[in-house]
Amino acid sequence: MSTVLVIDDNPAVATALEVLFSLRDLRTLRADSPARGLALLDRESVDVVIQDMNFRADTTSGEEGIALFRAIRARFPDLPVILLTAWTQLESAVELVKAGAADYLAKPWDDAKLLTTVQNLLELSQTRRELARRRSDESRRRAELEQRYDLCGAVFADPAMERVIALACQVARADVPVLITGPNGAGKEKIAEIVQANSAVRGGPFIILNCGALPSELVEAELFGAEVGAYTGASRPREGRFELADGGTLFLDEIGNLSPNGQMKLLRVLETGRFERLGSNRERQVRVRVISATNADVQAMIGGGAFREDLYYRLNTIEIRVPPLAERVDDILPLARHFLAPGKRLTADARDALRRHPWPGNVRELKNALQRAALLATGDDIGAADLALPEQRPRSGAHAPATHAPPAHAPAAAPPVDDEPDRTTIEAALARAGGVIAQAAAELGLSRQALYRRMEKLSILRE
Repeated sequence: MSTVLVIDDNPAVATALEVLFSLRDLRTLRADSPARGLALLDRESVDVVIQDMNFRADTTSGEEGIALFRAIRARFPDLPVILLTAWTQLESAVELVKAGAADYLAKPWDDAKLLTTVQNLLELSQTRRELARRRSDESRRRAELEQRYDLCGAVFADPAMERVIALACQVARADVPVLITGPNGAGKEKIAEIVQANSAVRGGPFIILNCGALPSELVEAELFGAEVGAYTGASRPREGRFELADGGTLFLDEIGNLSPNGQMKLLRVLETGRFERLGSNRERQVRVRVISATNADVQAMIGGGAFREDLYYRLNTIEIRVPPLAERVDDILPLARHFLAPGKRLTADARDALRRHPWPGNVRELKNALQRAALLATGDDIGAADLALPEQRPRSGAHAPATHAPPAHAPAAAPPVDDEPDRTTIEAALARAGGVIAQAAAELGLSRQALYRRMEKLSILRE
């Protein structure tokens, strides 16, 4: 059962609130002074505080309420506080909302509005606890991964990428082919490194061949080697990548570019470990762990006759899909900081721009953007202008934030239902408002209750 603490020296106020909250199965604690209220907070688990602004009959300054609020914030910074105020303390209450109070209500209050506010705050607190638990679980899982496996310096924070890396570590010890799929620049080679580094052949060679970077007539020679005269320019015998990778791992990037003849030979090597160099009839045998990667739609290629179905099923005993950076938004800022030149810092508008950009070029594009920004920035701070990102429509139909936030209680026009602010827009507004809900809501054109509901829907943790 959720608990509300009422700190008010008027017994009638405390009784009225206790009756009101009992109708919603809320437990109410009462304190008639700031000192007793703080003592209760030290002893009891409280979800919401409702406090008066004055505790003596001979004062209307609100100074006692201000002091109490500051004491609660200092000791319990995440505890939501609702202020009960007379109109004479309205200005002080508004200032406290800017300082982090959840809301204020004038006496006599509206029961329905108060219940709605308290319920929203309780739901938000529950969401915060759930997010905190989830983040704690994620941190624990990442720490376990780092302790048990060699992650090859991978930088990640998004749960989607954590799952990919965990799968790569899990299958690394199995002596089966692995197919890594995903768009260009998403980090497929890093996943291949992790598989190799945690495999039974991690002490052997790790050989890489980008099948898309070579003319098709040379890919087979690179894979299997060639004898003198096997092709124009072959003036001496040469080892192929399979021979070089013997006892280790061969990573074949852009496997979809392999010619039909090369696909047939690769299938034979995977099944028997045997092959011949180009221009030779002598069989050679190797033991190689094969990891392949592609950004192509292999199923469509199979349907069009461009890729062997039997080879595809031989390659993807285990398939690991690396999602695009746009699906791993929580990876953007950690990766950006990783790519930052020494001594450089990202400004708030740069961080906002990075999170808004859709990154069609994925991690590779992000790295290039940071390198470019380091050259363009005149000082240590890198701003949005230094990133020089092309204009893009914000994800999920987000609208641009206002340049100047209106006063915390200025009238707000609700946005169209199909143009609600997305996670990035809300987090940016909260950051500019220093976490003050009322101010962020006014900037976004929402009521505080609407912003609470939107934050709960998007699982946004208010810092």
